[in-house]
Amino acid sequence: MVSVRTCVGCRSRAPRSSLLRVVARNSQLVADESARMPGRGAWLHPTSECLTKAIRRRAFGRALRVEGPLDTRPLENRLNG
Repeated sequence: MVSVRTCVGCRSRAPRSSLLRVVARNSQLVADESARMPGRGAWLHPTSECLTKAIRRRAFGRALRVEGPLDTRPLENRLNG
C-alpha cells in the first residue's frame, strides 16, 4: 500500500514519494530530504507554486503547530536552485 499525504499548498493528496517533507528548526522552514528529522512535518509538492500558496494561506504555522513568523528563505532557496 502506498503512503498518501496532503500538500499544505494546493491541498491535493499525493503519494509520499512525490512530496517534500518540511520541518521547522529555529523558526526557519527546512527541507527534510530523508523524512527522518524529529518533530512535526508538513508535506509540500516541491514547486514554487505550492510554496507560494502555502505561504499565502499561512499553512505552515498551522500544520507544524508553531507560533510566530517562520523564515521561508531556506526552503525557497532549496526549491529555486
